Amino acid sequence: MVLNPMDWVFPVIAGVFGLLIGSFLNVVIHRGPAMWKLVHEDAPRGNLLAPRSYCPACRKPIPRMHLIPLASYLLLRGRCAHCQVKISARYPAVEALSAIFAAFAVMLFGIGFSAVLAAILFWGLIALTAIDWETGYLPDAITLPLIAMGLIANIGDRFASFPDALIGAAAGYGAFRLIAWGFERLRGIEGLGQGDAKLLAAIGAWAGWTALAPTVFVAALLGLAGVAIAHLHGHKMAAQTPIAFGPALAAAGAIVFTVFTSSGVPSLIR
Repeated sequence: MVLNPMDWVFPVIAGVFGLLIGSFLNVVIHRGPAMWKLVHEDAPRGNLLAPRSYCPACRKPIPRMHLIPLASYLLLRGRCAHCQVKISARYPAVEALSAIFAAFAVMLFGIGFSAVLAAILFWGLIALTAIDWETGYLPDAITLPLIAMGLIANIGDRFASFPDALIGAAAGYGAFRLIAWGFERLRGIEGLGQGDAKLLAAIGAWAGWTALAPTVFVAALLGLAGVAIAHLHGHKMAAQTPIAFGPALAAAGAIVFTVFTSSGVPSLIR
């Protein structure tokens, strides 16, 4: 099948816009947890609007010419121009993923509001993945709006019927809270946090209640794969070692949402 080059114009434009969103997401990931009192800040990080971007190591403002998503990281060889401290690979990774998923949303749903909403969901999952990976928290400031947006998006049965979305949000939260309660009663330690329950509720709100079981199954497989990889790299995993489940759950949510709402096949290659 020969693809029309013009078919790629809008995904490419979306990808460029996604790079800019990814740059902003990095600000959210770095400053948000301190703003929301989830972590202790050794030095003030500011809010989402001010101060201007700075190096977390030397705190020198970053020149605008060094704020070009992905390109600046490559040109600077992953180091701060002032202090030469290595820049976390998380920054280009978030920018690249934000661009990829923005383009992917347009490929799945075409030019329209559905693609915009899907991109917002993907961006929210990217931010939650990075924050949970770095801090162990899934902030309400992101999970709760995702639940509300999923329900609003499905009022017209856009991705799932509204009743299915409503049941999905309630069942997603309730199921994980019940599992967490049972685990804590049996083992005396917390197994799943409320953030995980709210994230599953958000996925249910976007994709409907039928997406919940596949999401949990895929997330469990991804989580086990992550533990196995960590073990192969020499990391010791005890029974009480805390493991962030949010990244696996977010990745599974993106996969299942794609499959359940668009048959999993990009429109450009159908």
